Amino acid sequence: MAKKSVVVTCALFALCLNTLQIDSCQSVEQRFKFPNSDIYLRLVRATPLQYQVMKGSKTLQTVTLENTSSDSNLELTGSGSYSLKTADTAITFDLIANDDNIVHIRVSRSVPAGMQPIDCVDLDTPHTHWYGGPEYKNHYWPVEKQTLTNFSYVTKELENMGVAERYWLNTKGEFFYVDDNTPLFIELNSVGYENKICFSALSALPFNPRTEKVTFIYHIGFAPNAKAAHMYAVNKFLSHPTDYPDERMVALPIWSTWALYKRDINESVVREFADEIINKGFNNSQFEIDDDWEDCYGALTIRKSKFPDMKKLTDDLKAKGFRVTLWIHPFINKNCEPTYSESLNKGYLILDHNGNPDTQWWNSGEKEAAYVDFTKAEVRTWFSDRLKKLQDEGGIDSFKFDAGETSWMPEDPVLQGDLSLSPTQMTRDYVRTVAAFGPLVEVRSGQNTQDLPIFVRIVDKDSVWGWNNGLITLITTLLQMNLNGYPFVLPDMIGGNGYDGPPTKELFLRWLQANVFMPSLQFSYVPWNFDDEATEISKKFVKMHEDFAPEIIKLFKLATETGEPVNLPLWWADPSDKVAQSIYDQFLLGDDIISAPVVQEGAITRDIYLPKGQWKDGNTKEVHNGPKWLMAYSAPLDILPHFLRVQD
Repeated sequence: MAKKSVVVTCALFALCLNTLQIDSCQSVEQRFKFPNSDIYLRLVRATPLQYQVMKGSKTLQTVTLENTSSDSNLELTGSGSYSLKTADTAITFDLIANDDNIVHIRVSRSVPAGMQPIDCVDLDTPHTHWYGGPEYKNHYWPVEKQTLTNFSYVTKELENMGVAERYWLNTKGEFFYVDDNTPLFIELNSVGYENKICFSALSALPFNPRTEKVTFIYHIGFAPNAKAAHMYAVNKFLSHPTDYPDERMVALPIWSTWALYKRDINESVVREFADEIINKGFNNSQFEIDDDWEDCYGALTIRKSKFPDMKKLTDDLKAKGFRVTLWIHPFINKNCEPTYSESLNKGYLILDHNGNPDTQWWNSGEKEAAYVDFTKAEVRTWFSDRLKKLQDEGGIDSFKFDAGETSWMPEDPVLQGDLSLSPTQMTRDYVRTVAAFGPLVEVRSGQNTQDLPIFVRIVDKDSVWGWNNGLITLITTLLQMNLNGYPFVLPDMIGGNGYDGPPTKELFLRWLQANVFMPSLQFSYVPWNFDDEATEISKKFVKMHEDFAPEIIKLFKLATETGEPVNLPLWWADPSDKVAQSIYDQFLLGDDIISAPVVQEGAITRDIYLPKGQWKDGNTKEVHNGPKWLMAYSAPLDILPHFLRVQD
């Protein structure tokens, strides 16, 4: 009778302190305490298997182990971690940190080839909101509104995924971070995984498929609120910049040929454009000569038929107060001879495992281009030396670097370096190579490159209003990049890129207003092509941005010291504010400035939410005590709603 009682108790709940075991039975639930702590792991033998992280009697998070089975108990190891033997491997749980401010658990295992363990967490919507994840074309906010299915987590052209940090944060003060050497696939709200986010590891393309085992490592953090959790993650995983970009690029507009002229550029176009900028009364940080200046794509030599004397042109532009930057890409087209053949023969191009370099990008046909292999040190030197020569001969101050995503490579590429970091090692090596060209550099891709003191450009937006890569996603992408540790965000072209036609006057001006409290302004479409009113309104907001540039630069410096974002979600002002947690069309500049641009077509009013604190209306000077809503705030075409914190 006594033995039966023990078995029943064990089957319902077995409290195992350190190495204490109750007979040899297998429990429905088991709770194991980390030594010298109040943190427990509870193993729940449901179908599928689950584990819970607990602090005392409070459950912090439940993780479901799909595709994982185990008949074993958690076992305490000599290092103080717990190990769970499964059918194929063993999962190790380490308590990395535990105090009043943070609980940090590391979960790791080795995964045999062909196996795909999937660890899932309930999104807990609508009670909990999630942030972070990849840069995304239709960038919903919070990110639990998105759907991803067996989504390989690498930088790629698909969905404009230029930045791909393996980091998610929620309003309960939890974060998830997946190690870089895990071949990560994601499920988010997909069929069979509704209202869940799931992390899995698989030895398959686009990762290295030629390995017997891969590592699957992730970290879970728990803090009092999302702000505290994020700052811990910044210092532990995301890092922060070592310096900051050029101050003139912050204060004054960049002018690019791209959206307005596309590839129809030459010396006379550049001279005329520069003169128009000056004659219309606008200042500048630099003039950017974009696509179609090369002899052929990849030559890195200037086409004389378009630019007979580039050095004379750049000298003249500099005499007028411009600096000059040039658009650069990492591709070589097959028809670009002798550069293509020489590069191929020297082993400077990425090959697949069959020795084939063929790929395609937006300026080539199918199988008509190759990707420069930046994972080789000698190639990085060769590419950089060619750029330095181009600078010297053409009088070029710096460069705009395009692409860098892994998806441009041939399928199943042969790369150098740590194969567990393939294919994103390519993105890292490319970005780190070009960052050496100084504080005027801009890139559009990144992976574990938050330390670099350069602008990271948002991938091309379309000249539309909505969630289909339009104006509203400019704000949500800005916030995503900041929470992934990239505070120096270049919002790309004001008005979008015009691939399906130029922006309207209204869209152009609202886009400019949205940019005012972002780090930089970049024009290509110009206000004087609309009318005089558009020109005068544009001057007003260019001046407003310049007036706030010292505050932006102060925040740049702070980012290098603490890792704090420059542009923040509204909830940063009060992480417990349930309303602020879901707002996607307002943002903060630092702690003290709220920007609430109009992002709806035809709107001349908008509702504005002010979080806790005293806020002075930047237009009317009226002071409001938050939290509160300002309903139907008047915002005609020449008004940008913004609010300044009243200091004590």
